[in-house]
Amino acid sequence: MPQPDPARRDPEHKLHRALGLSDLVLAQILCVVGSSWVGVAGGLGPAQSLTWVAAMLAFYVPMAASVICLNRAMPLEGGLYVWAREAFGDLGGFLTAWNLWVYGIAVIAAILYAMPTEISYLIGPRAAWLPENRLVALAIVTVMLAAIMFAALRGLELGKWIHNVGGIAILLVFAGLVLLPLVAYARHQPIHYSPFTIATPPHDLRMLALFGQMLFGALCGLEYIAILAGESRDPARSIGRSVILSSPVICAMFILGTASIVALVPRARIDFIAPIPQVMRLTLGASGIGNIAAILAILLLQLRLLGNTSYIFTGVTRLPMTAGWNHLVPAWFTRLHPRRLTPTNSIVCTTAIAFALVLLATSGVHAQEAYQLLSNACLTHYEVAYLAMFAIPLVGAAALRRSLPTWLKWTSAVGFLATLFSLLISAYPFVSVVNPRTYAIKILSTILLSNLVAVSFYFLRTRTAQKEKAALSRAA
Repeated sequence: MPQPDPARRDPEHKLHRALGLSDLVLAQILCVVGSSWVGVAGGLGPAQSLTWVAAMLAFYVPMAASVICLNRAMPLEGGLYVWAREAFGDLGGFLTAWNLWVYGIAVIAAILYAMPTEISYLIGPRAAWLPENRLVALAIVTVMLAAIMFAALRGLELGKWIHNVGGIAILLVFAGLVLLPLVAYARHQPIHYSPFTIATPPHDLRMLALFGQMLFGALCGLEYIAILAGESRDPARSIGRSVILSSPVICAMFILGTASIVALVPRARIDFIAPIPQVMRLTLGASGIGNIAAILAILLLQLRLLGNTSYIFTGVTRLPMTAGWNHLVPAWFTRLHPRRLTPTNSIVCTTAIAFALVLLATSGVHAQEAYQLLSNACLTHYEVAYLAMFAIPLVGAAALRRSLPTWLKWTSAVGFLATLFSLLISAYPFVSVVNPRTYAIKILSTILLSNLVAVSFYFLRTRTAQKEKAALSRAA
């Protein structure tokens, strides 16, 4: 087993190890369970249960196995970036970190972009105009992003509580969602609730697109906490345990939550951006106790969105820091606050880029198309990073492969094929768009152009580093 670069060890030991097992479990639930995916799966109707089970066997189980084994072998800050660098060298590691970084930036913007829509559900029908009012929506996004930046600058001693509150909030929201059919029965509303119906999904392109979204987009994220391994207590053991403890809860939340959507919302009316606020309003109404319950649920969902954005933002700011430790990006990104030990330069840079992306996303397109374009664009980058993770036991460095369990090759092969399928199908739009062909071209060209930029930056940075090293040698 090759030993990680010693240059990584010294800076990593200076980080505060603020995350315990309970923090990690809540972070897993916070990162994996997204509120919009029960709406996406709801588009399959009674076939959702069988489709969820297939997706979990094809992708979730291989993902969990890879995260547990690779983190146990290399429990270091940077997570998947470190694993890929040990397996494929500097360029492979840099491209993996790049795709993770772009994913994080884009998903932060996508979550922030969805917040005005969620808030409009909180206020009620009179605020239906809010998501399309660019000035008001940007004001909301600006306040949220400023709060997230402040928390990141303070460090995980504060940030983990924001993440924990978000994890608890999504648990409470899904508990309410799962119980919602009982409320409908008590109100004598006509529904047909059967969460474990075995029904075959339709055989068409739209079904494949929905399944591809569920397969990866809904279930990915277990490896993300490994980026913060250097800030976790006993990461070799605790991160693997967090995967084992959170997985049954996550799977149950998706299946039972989707069943409630299918039972309570007509398939043609499902809102793919905010299905849970939608079903709360439809079932509980807009007055009396029902209105109070709906407002509380939507408020909790906002806490979850804020916590998830803060969590992803934290991971994104650590990737340039860890890559800088290996001299793959300028040392400017590695500078830490002298007391809080947070990468301040990386945090400020990430904030500026995320805000610029939100501005770009709101320029002249329909709300759902812009949101879906952002979501799919970031998922393609994340899928590339996952292809690298699943490839490690298959074609990574020989010494590393020998140190991993033999059975991990089989699960990784299944996960690799599932991720590749999701990547290929991700350009198919399942919401109404102005021009489907243009939409697909944007999605596919984004990943190619982005990685071309990454390769160019890598070789430019390598040449610069070599010149600097040669200059120092001559001076000596």
